[in-house]
Amino acid sequence: MASKEFLQDLYRTLYTIRVFETRCIQLYRQGLIKGYFHPYLGEEAIATGVCAALGKDDLIISTHRGHGHCIAKGADLKRMVAEVLGRETGYCHGRGGSMHIADLDTGNLGANGIVGGGIPIGVGAALSISLRETGQVIAIFFSDGASNNGVFAESLNLAAIWNLPAIFVLENNQYAVSTPIEESSRDPDLFGRGKGYKVESWPVDGNDVLVVHERTVKAAALCRAGKGPVLMCCKTYRQGGHHVNDPGLYMTKERLEYYSTHEPLTLCKEHMYRGGLCSEADIERIEKDVEQRMEEAIEYAKSSPEPSVEAFLAEVEQN
Repeated sequence: MASKEFLQDLYRTLYTIRVFETRCIQLYRQGLIKGYFHPYLGEEAIATGVCAALGKDDLIISTHRGHGHCIAKGADLKRMVAEVLGRETGYCHGRGGSMHIADLDTGNLGANGIVGGGIPIGVGAALSISLRETGQVIAIFFSDGASNNGVFAESLNLAAIWNLPAIFVLENNQYAVSTPIEESSRDPDLFGRGKGYKVESWPVDGNDVLVVHERTVKAAALCRAGKGPVLMCCKTYRQGGHHVNDPGLYMTKERLEYYSTHEPLTLCKEHMYRGGLCSEADIERIEKDVEQRMEEAIEYAKSSPEPSVEAFLAEVEQN
């Protein structure tokens, strides 16, 4: 049974991701965030559960919907907000924005604006881990849409024949932009694809953070024992359209109603309340602290300078 402290840590990460996305959508509406913004709302349990099972030296590689992965791996909120606002104090000095945050200090090899683009990079990192015999693992996050790209099959096969320490984390939010999974795959559960390569492959409730964590602990142990890779197909549901300007009118009423209750924060609270481990007061304290930290991050970002044109041009000339 999970301890009170562990459950509180999980909920803190879940709620931090939820608040980050919610407040950044508001900043986008105010014209402070330029370009696209792809919220991770409704999928928070996957990043939280996976990263809580990884060690400090373990690696992740992210996606265009990657804010949750960054936060769960320990990224600094101030630098994250500064980056999405295009400020000099951001992780990429305001050059990358929402889809390209990287933080090598926490083992985050970076987000990627190309669907499926991070998969072969992650396999390359896994090969490096294997050759250097460091005992690390890498979690490769990607979407159900990315699983239909040829690079997924090629990368999974390569990782399989070399027994690489890679956890393939398929975040099945059931839509590739607006295309439902049932129209892009005969088997919407997707974990069967790994079995064709004789890869350990599991269906996972991607909205239950404890289930995700438990599975990742097992996956990481297999990888460290030289029995990787592992494919985790985490079924979830995004709470809205593909990006902040997509109203998601194609999303069915029945699924929206179901996932409005079967969602990460609600399920985590149920674990916390079970057996009287945590009280409403405990949760309120966590939420107030997270909200304060987020407001401080926003103020920090707003007061940070924008990148200078001179510095940008100098970088272009150097490269």
